[in-house]
Amino acid sequence: MDHRSVKTTTPTVITVKMWPPSKSTRLMLVERMTNNLSTPSIFSRKYGLLTPQQAEQDANRIEDLAFSSANKHFQNQPDGDDGTSAVQIYAKESSKLMLEAIKRGPKGRLFDLSGGRRAFIDEAEARELLRPLADPTNNSYTKIRFTNRSFGSEAAKIAVTVLSSIKHQLTEVDLSDFVAGRPEAEAIEVMNMFSSALEGSKLRYLDLSDNALGEKGIRAFASLIKSQRDLEELYLMNDGISEDAARAVRELLPSTAKIRVLQFHNNMTGDEGAVAIAEIVNNCPCLEDFRCSSTRIGSEGGVALAEGLESCRRLKKLDLRDNMFGVEGGIALGKTLSVLSELTEIYMSYLNLEDEGTEALSEALINSAPSLRVLELAGNDITVESTGKLADCIASKQCLWKLNLSENELKDEGTVLIAKALDEGGHQQLAEVDMSTNMMRRAGARALAQTVLKKQSFKLLNINGNFISEEGVDEVNDMFKDSPDKLGLLDDNDPDGEDFEEDEGEEEDSELEAKLGGLKIKQEEE
Repeated sequence: MDHRSVKTTTPTVITVKMWPPSKSTRLMLVERMTNNLSTPSIFSRKYGLLTPQQAEQDANRIEDLAFSSANKHFQNQPDGDDGTSAVQIYAKESSKLMLEAIKRGPKGRLFDLSGGRRAFIDEAEARELLRPLADPTNNSYTKIRFTNRSFGSEAAKIAVTVLSSIKHQLTEVDLSDFVAGRPEAEAIEVMNMFSSALEGSKLRYLDLSDNALGEKGIRAFASLIKSQRDLEELYLMNDGISEDAARAVRELLPSTAKIRVLQFHNNMTGDEGAVAIAEIVNNCPCLEDFRCSSTRIGSEGGVALAEGLESCRRLKKLDLRDNMFGVEGGIALGKTLSVLSELTEIYMSYLNLEDEGTEALSEALINSAPSLRVLELAGNDITVESTGKLADCIASKQCLWKLNLSENELKDEGTVLIAKALDEGGHQQLAEVDMSTNMMRRAGARALAQTVLKKQSFKLLNINGNFISEEGVDEVNDMFKDSPDKLGLLDDNDPDGEDFEEDEGEEEDSELEAKLGGLKIKQEEE
């Protein structure tokens, strides 16, 4: 028996990283998706077949988006993760986006009349302008834009004949500002004619803005609106949408299940109209972009709208500027924002939120909307009383790109708190800050300037309309001497600061900074 010692070895464990994929793997996926998108199938029979060029363009875009999502997931995983979950997200996201591209169908061509002079169109001109649409041998138009041209009854007769023959291929229709200057009776007649001609089309995009519609106009488009079951984008801006008109929209829309973009900017909706719009958005589970700014909505309507938006869990952009929601509306919005985790842009300036409403919004956002890029709360009578909570909210938003707190009353104390929040949080994507008209003096201006100058991507600081001393203005200008284009004008600054009894001076600034607990932010050495 051989008694020599037997040497044992430990098996080598090879760890295979599944992520990131190689360049060849990514190119192979793009090629595979291009083939799938441009090959006839049951989907192409329903939605249309993409050309090889369109398919390749979509495939590259889809792969890039899918890779970004998966890579972001992988970077947030523990070091021991082999990337399996990232690969799964990569495949799932690619599949989802490819299906969306198929359903959008071929991009088609845009027939656009908006580039010409803004004028009335007569029968002869309509016949000439619309000749390309009337040619069945060379007509692949899927989008029409008639804005900026005013159709009368005779011109409309030519247009509707052409539109009736091609409505089956149209996916996008822009009829904004297309009856300008016409008497009401003629305008309503033209709307009825266009509506009948396009009835039954399968649109994903419809823009009826700038037509002073009112309820009569909305109902003139009844046959068109009622036939749209696949609509994804609807624009009714500057249309005189009153309470009755808003109710008409709610009544006529056959389905809101697919609507992603809904815009009612600059109307006379009021509280009762807001209730009708709230009922519409409550049934829009896919809504991503909602605008209801400058619509004369008060507290009651604001609360109703906020409650309706709670069901829009995919919402990314919310614009409610220039209404009269008040504190009660702000509190209701706070409750809603707490569940809208996908928000990336929030525009809530001039809503009369005051401190209580602002605190409610800020507290809700601290634990929601982690990818928020734009936050606008200008003109809301915000004081230093609510700035602590607002600063906590801002500190939590690492993706913040634009911050607008202009026309409030933050003064130096509040401004320094905001500067500290932006400094401690990192905020390396920060590009624009507007703190104009905030009763700010030298200390606040200096703290804010020192903070934003640290951000590599920063583009513009606006601190005009404040109470900064002449010495403070010189100091800030000196700080921006190497990048003057990043500092806005200071020509509306009032160094006398009439709302302050104490004189301006560096000694007072130092006292303030000490009072704030040493919040002075030192500028990094170059």
